[in-house]
Amino acid sequence: MKPLRVLCALWLGLLMSVRAAEAPRPNIIFIMVDDMGWRELGCYGNTFNETPHLDQMAKAGMKFTQAYAAAPVCSPTRAALMTGQWPARLRITDYLGPQEKEKFLKPGTPVLSQLLKTQGYVSGLVGKWHLTGDYTLNRGEPQKHGWDEVICSETTYIGPGYYFPPYKHMPEEKVLPGKEYLTDRLNHEAVEFIKRNQRKPFFLYLSHYAPHTRLVGKPELVEKYRQKPGAGTERNNPQLAAMMETIDQGVGGIVRTLKELKLEENTLIIFTSDNGGEATRGQGKGITSVEPLRGGKSQLYEGGIRVSLLAHWPKGIRAGSECAVPVSTLDFFPTLLELTGGKVPDAKLQDGVSLAGLLRGEAKLTRQTLYWHYPLAQPHFLGGRSAGAIREGDFKLVEFYDTKEVEMYDLSKDISEQHNLAPAQPEKAAELKRKLMAWRESVNAEMIAPLPPTEAKGKKAAE
Repeated sequence: MKPLRVLCALWLGLLMSVRAAEAPRPNIIFIMVDDMGWRELGCYGNTFNETPHLDQMAKAGMKFTQAYAAAPVCSPTRAALMTGQWPARLRITDYLGPQEKEKFLKPGTPVLSQLLKTQGYVSGLVGKWHLTGDYTLNRGEPQKHGWDEVICSETTYIGPGYYFPPYKHMPEEKVLPGKEYLTDRLNHEAVEFIKRNQRKPFFLYLSHYAPHTRLVGKPELVEKYRQKPGAGTERNNPQLAAMMETIDQGVGGIVRTLKELKLEENTLIIFTSDNGGEATRGQGKGITSVEPLRGGKSQLYEGGIRVSLLAHWPKGIRAGSECAVPVSTLDFFPTLLELTGGKVPDAKLQDGVSLAGLLRGEAKLTRQTLYWHYPLAQPHFLGGRSAGAIREGDFKLVEFYDTKEVEMYDLSKDISEQHNLAPAQPEKAAELKRKLMAWRESVNAEMIAPLPPTEAKGKKAAE
């Protein structure tokens, strides 16, 4: 009987392997919003904004409670998503303004759109790219990175954004019936992309310009939220709430389309933000509140880098899952390649780790440490300072390059980063600082000298 059992076991293993190989690879929809605070969604505790479709996505999938953007501002996070590399390694560590002529995502850099294409996926970018600075140089635009379709992506510097036609940052090409709104347009184009490509595996990157300032919601929705109790505070911003509802409606439309086309079961939808919310502007006030976190966009405190992250995939993720493992934007590069059968082109230049196991419910990662590098020639106008950070376990250290000061926090006990432990635990702080310095050296991180006051003033004016 023993040989028979062995034979049966071998046959069963072979059958499972064949079935796994024959199982259809998931379609991928990656939705990235701009400057959304960690707690703007109902499923993260917001009681003013109405985001029912995203809340349902959390119930039916996985919610991450310790997800991080790879940087506290836009461009470096998006570069990390596309390449799986630390922004410091790419030398893209700040947002790419219109004056930036040297730093952009170089064509030829292995990116998700190209690598998934080799796996038979059709790829589409709908919306924001922001991995080019000076568009007049006609280099680095998304078409040079292997996208099959590029729709409603900026052709000039996006600046403050324009939410109603005539758009000043992209060609109109066409408009929807009635009074078009930019977020609605992107949601519509995303659905149309899915319909066009329903018979083949697809990778859709829906990259919203919203809710990045300036805040411009649809008037009827803004008025709706102005009438709600408690409206008018940073926590309850009617303009922001209106923009979040329109983003949420788009998610609902995408899910409905997938159901109609019988694609929902094997489509992985990921929703996140490129950095934290804009919590300081003007007289110390912002457009949102990131409480209980400290700081906001442009800062390496939790408010600037901790983000919402949802993953929905009925065939691959258990409903109602929650993951407290610290993860980063750059982890999606190896994750999506693993799930689609692709390979990382150069392991030596790969900094992310696959989250495929976490999505399956395995609560461990081989990586224990996350890093950030945000060197600035002058302070960001939202309050960010030239700094680096490391998180290892529950401890997080922030090193300010301008003053050489360090701050250390135990995030398991102090998520608001109010109690600096560096003076009381100098040996632990010194250990983390050494590791941060060693990491910077390993990725050949660029340090930026402060600008002279006159040049800094001119740069601020240009922004």
